[in-house]
Amino acid sequence: MPTPTERIEKRFSDPVATATPWSAATERLARAELAWIVTVRPDGRPHSTPAVPVFYDGKMYFHTGRHEVKHANLRANPNILVLVGDSEWDHGLDVMFEGIARPLTDPVALRPVADEFRTRWDGRWILESADGGLESLGAPDVDIVVYEVTPTKARGHAKGEPFGQTIYRFADAPTPALTQEGTR
Repeated sequence: MPTPTERIEKRFSDPVATATPWSAATERLARAELAWIVTVRPDGRPHSTPAVPVFYDGKMYFHTGRHEVKHANLRANPNILVLVGDSEWDHGLDVMFEGIARPLTDPVALRPVADEFRTRWDGRWILESADGGLESLGAPDVDIVVYEVTPTKARGHAKGEPFGQTIYRFADAPTPALTQEGTR
C-alpha cells in the first residue's frame, strides 16, 4: 500500500501542532482491540457496530455473519467508515479510516488474515480459513464473511498538547461508489 500524503488541518489544531505521521496512525490501527464499523442502510440511515479489526498490509479487515445488518448494508453500498480510538480527552490518537469494503474470498489471501485474527482473540473464537471464507471452530454454523477495507481517506486526531488533526490522502484511492441518489 502506498504511503498517503499527510497534512495538518490547521483549523482544528493547536498552532504548534505538526502532522501525525502515517506510521503512527497505522500503529494505532494495528493495535486496536475494537473498531466501530459504520455503514449505511439502503434507506440512508447510518448503522454502527463494534467489531474486532485486523490491520494488515495497509488494509483493515473485519468479519461479520452473512445474515447481519452490516453485511446487508455493505452489499447495497460498499462505502464504510472505521473508527479506532478511545474516550480519553487529553491523550492518545484516534484514527478515522474511510474506504471501500469488499468481501475477501481468495483462500490464499485469507490465510494470513485468518492467522492475524488468531492473535486478536482471547481463545474464545478460533477462526480457520475454509471455502473462501472464515469459519469459527466454536460456532461452526455461523456463516462468516470477511471484509477487506481499502482506504480512500483517513484522519488522525492527536489529543493532548499539542492537539491536532491530520488528513491522510491516498493518491490511487478507489472512487467511492455512488449512492442511490447519484451523489458521492
